Amino acid sequence: MENIVENQINNYIDGRIIKERRVLSEAFNMRCEKISLEENETIIAKYYIKRNNNFNSIVSETNSLKFLLKKFPLLFPDIKYSSNNLLLINFIENNNIKISDYGKILADNILDLHSINNDKYGFDFDAQIGGLQQSNKYEKSWVKFFGEKRLNMIFEHINKSNPMPAIINKNIDKLLKNLKNYIPNNPSVNLLHGDLWSGNILFHNGKLAGLIDPGIYFGHNELEIAYLTWFKYIDQTFLDYYSNTIKIDKYFFKYEPIYQLYFSLLNVHLWSREYIQDVEKLLNKIY
Repeated sequence: MENIVENQINNYIDGRIIKERRVLSEAFNMRCEKISLEENETIIAKYYIKRNNNFNSIVSETNSLKFLLKKFPLLFPDIKYSSNNLLLINFIENNNIKISDYGKILADNILDLHSINNDKYGFDFDAQIGGLQQSNKYEKSWVKFFGEKRLNMIFEHINKSNPMPAIINKNIDKLLKNLKNYIPNNPSVNLLHGDLWSGNILFHNGKLAGLIDPGIYFGHNELEIAYLTWFKYIDQTFLDYYSNTIKIDKYFFKYEPIYQLYFSLLNVHLWSREYIQDVEKLLNKIY
């Protein structure tokens, strides 16, 4: 696999001098590298260290970027090269320097994304999050889509690999069986980034430089808002400004912890069992 990837990287570089090559991260059997070339070109290389034969998140991210770049050519990284084994994109310069009203800048761009609508939930191809496959098979019901393809999906992964305490599992089972009583069944259908957290939002000298690592699908926009509030990345000013264009439901804060539960379970499975404490806190808010 690495020989194939190296050949593809070298073909793209085409004899140019590499000034620096640095591994940024290794996770989920994938590697992310920053490669600085002569003539001030810097690219990001993403590829599998060990290939997942069941699902190719490299291809999934590539497909997400292709769709998004047609609509937002300045907001997402350009694709320099793509194959089944490798994704090369331009590096977006960032230093995380924000100005005081950065929330409004972010809101304007997220509103552009969320303003793209559809008549059902899902997408034409499955989405990746942390290298994990998420089904995007279309559904008319948001309760069914979110319940089966998001919340229960990650709950089942945890149960198969390393179950949480029985009382937590019991409460999640209860929630899944009664989900229609807790979240909207047919809210607005909006285009979602799919993994919109602080690490995927790049600011540079006060400006929003770009968004990275998308895994798109059509879903309820407030799921993405709940992700940002969970990280305490946005405040009431953001919510008020956003709500002037796309109204946030008056009951949002009642079902907000259910949406956040999904992201917390992802972190339990993908990153750390320490997030079980957070799962418990969110369940206490729900019940």
